[in-house]
Amino acid sequence: MFTLDTTIDTVQSAKKQFVKTFITNETIAKAMNEFVDAQAAYTKQATKVGADTFNTLAQESVKAVKEASKFDYTKFGEGIMKAYTAQSKK
Repeated sequence: MFTLDTTIDTVQSAKKQFVKTFITNETIAKAMNEFVDAQAAYTKQATKVGADTFNTLAQESVKAVKEASKFDYTKFGEGIMKAYTAQSKK
């Protein structure tokens, strides 16, 4: 299954490479790399929750369509006609 983890890792690796190239102060570089790692963890979790939510919604939609297709419209129509006819006779 396709996940966005690879894309997220690629972007975060580019950020770390930027920090490695342009930040010479070790303390600042360490803090920025920790921030990049936190971003990666958050983004991966957010995409996972989003994908899980989408999958749940899709499954429930399929169930609803299947249940709707089981409905007997002919029987429903006959019931409506009986009720209408009984109402008309009054």
